[in-house]
Amino acid sequence: MTAAPRDVPPRTDFTVWWPTQTRWADNDQYGHANNVVYYSWFDTAVNGLLMQRLGSDVRDLPAIGVVAETSCRYLAQVGFPQALEVGIAVERLGTSSVTYRLAVFRVGAADPAAVGRFVHVYVDPGTRRPVPVPQAVRDALADLTSSASNG
Repeated sequence: MTAAPRDVPPRTDFTVWWPTQTRWADNDQYGHANNVVYYSWFDTAVNGLLMQRLGSDVRDLPAIGVVAETSCRYLAQVGFPQALEVGIAVERLGTSSVTYRLAVFRVGAADPAAVGRFVHVYVDPGTRRPVPVPQAVRDALADLTSSASNG
């Protein structure tokens, strides 16, 4: 892959990584990871990181983080068998939502194979109406929000 375009975040934009191993089932008939698999990697990375940092299951929180938006821009093919890592950053920590910036890298690669966005909106489990991001989540993401827009 040639140098990444300017709007593609470099590896140095990420300080937190979630390791991911491609699976045989991830490949499609064209021999690379199918587009839908990237969304699974994003979901797993964000929720895995939260659970790791909370020390508990995200389903035990007083609010549910529902996915309100996802996107992915594909830059280079990956497929089985490749070890990957998902870089995780917080783009925005709002009153009731968290916007994550994500990137899929081959282990050790300088440029991402894909970049994405993932938005969690926190809602009341019963009413499904937006509520503030739980303090435990804010605390868990504190080191990822220093340059993020808050409010």
